[in-house]
Amino acid sequence: MKKAFVTGADGFIGSHLTELLLEKGYKVKALAQYNSFNNWGWLEDLPPHPNIQIISGDIRDPHFVRNAMQDIEIVFHLAALIAIPYSYHAPDSYVDTNIKGTLNICQAAKEAGGIRVIHTSTSEVYGTAIYVPIDEKHPKQPQSPYSASKIGADAIALSFYNSFDLPVTIARPFNTYGPRQSARAIIPSIIIQIVSGAMEIELGDLSPIRDFNYVKDIAKGFIAIAECNNAIGKEINIASNNEYSIEHVLNLIKEIMQSNIKYIPDKQRLRPEKSEVFRLRGDNDQIKILTGWKPEYNIQVGLRETINWFTKTSNLKKYKTEIYNI
Repeated sequence: MKKAFVTGADGFIGSHLTELLLEKGYKVKALAQYNSFNNWGWLEDLPPHPNIQIISGDIRDPHFVRNAMQDIEIVFHLAALIAIPYSYHAPDSYVDTNIKGTLNICQAAKEAGGIRVIHTSTSEVYGTAIYVPIDEKHPKQPQSPYSASKIGADAIALSFYNSFDLPVTIARPFNTYGPRQSARAIIPSIIIQIVSGAMEIELGDLSPIRDFNYVKDIAKGFIAIAECNNAIGKEINIASNNEYSIEHVLNLIKEIMQSNIKYIPDKQRLRPEKSEVFRLRGDNDQIKILTGWKPEYNIQVGLRETINWFTKTSNLKKYKTEIYNI
């Protein structure tokens, strides 16, 4: 039974990954960010399981990280600050969490004798596509403090592979959606506003194009990469190689939910012009060749699953639907 450490396990993708690891027979130590309420985020919704240990802490503390990673064989490092709008207001916290946190993980893995590290990147590091589909050789473009911090974190992780032979892989998911996602993200934002009964929907720019991936496909991609020795030392996209505009996704959701809600632009949801990433479409050839992974959910099926989850009262009540959270 392989012992895995999942940072950010209390979050959106992390909680789904934790569930899937348990299903596949891993023994999981799941890290939730420490808080005085002893709240484990989305891990609170997981049924009891004999092979999970939930701990609370902070990846910014190297001493905590070193102790937490004892007797671990593989680390899935997902803990990060990810909200792009908030990175305009608090960039220092992104450097501290995303770059230093990754340094702490890699240093602890090295000191423990070379623990396998799957480090989570983001498609945002590519910026607006210079060419499509975007393969792993596409230039990095730091169009927000968030993406800059992730470019730095990726570089730190790869430096440990190049300098110390630490078995690191950069897993780079493209735009993930599904149950448990933050209400600040575009798909939950649309669904929640429709469910609330609003006659008008407040959104930012509808023209950007994204490569949307259902969260269960992304979790399977992480595990496929982790179980592939030939992935060590590489940056690997987890993407669908499809693209849809935000406007198209809005219309799909309206159709599924049988809604006639009207769109109105909300200036506070717009990125600064040079910071907006206008097109992302990921090349997934490398992950398919190395691991055989391919997405199982198309956009219509994934959206239906997501809508079904968000429209359950027990789930919706966990969100402050009247607030736009940056």
